[in-house]
Amino acid sequence: MSRIGKLPVIIPDGVQVTLNNNVITVKGPKGELTRTLHNDMQVSVEGNTIVVNRPSDNNKHKALHGLTRTLINNMVEGVTKGFQKNLELVGVGYRAQMQGKKLVLQVGYSHPVEIEPGKYMEIEVPAPNKIIVKGIDKEGVGALAANIRAVREPEPYKGKGIRYEGEVVKLKAGKAGAKK
Repeated sequence: MSRIGKLPVIIPDGVQVTLNNNVITVKGPKGELTRTLHNDMQVSVEGNTIVVNRPSDNNKHKALHGLTRTLINNMVEGVTKGFQKNLELVGVGYRAQMQGKKLVLQVGYSHPVEIEPGKYMEIEVPAPNKIIVKGIDKEGVGALAANIRAVREPEPYKGKGIRYEGEVVKLKAGKAGAKK
C-alpha cells in the first residue's frame, strides 16, 4: 500500500468538499478549487475525512494513488492556508514594482517586463528586490513563480538574475587571466 495514498485527508472546519463522479470541488475561506481526478481512483468522503483507494496493485494505480491523495490534500490546504513562493532579484539596477495588479520588472532589458497574476493569485513587492507570489492553487503559484524567474534566470558568472529565496547559484570561474 502507498504510504502517502493510504493516509486520509482531514477536512478542517469551514471547508466543504463536494464529490461528483471524478470531479472534486473544495470550498474554503480563501476560495474554491475544482479538479477532475483520474477515473480509476476511488475517492470517498467519510465524515470529516477524504479517503482514496486504488482498484488494483499494478504500477499505474500505485502511482496514481499517492498522486490523487496529494492533489486533494493540496486543494484542502490551499483553501485554508494558501501557498506562497518568495523570489529575490540580484543585480545592480534590478528592481520590481507593482502597477495596479501588474508586476513590472526592470532586469537589464531595454524595456520593462510586465506580468499579470491569474485568478486567485496575488503578487506582493515588500522591497524593490523581493517578490512574494501567493495563491490557493499550489500548482499555479509554482508556475507563476517559475515564469517570473524565467524572465532573467541567475547567470553562472556573477549570479545576477531572479532566484528563489534561499536558492544557491553555483558560480563558475571567469577567464583564466589573459597573458600580457
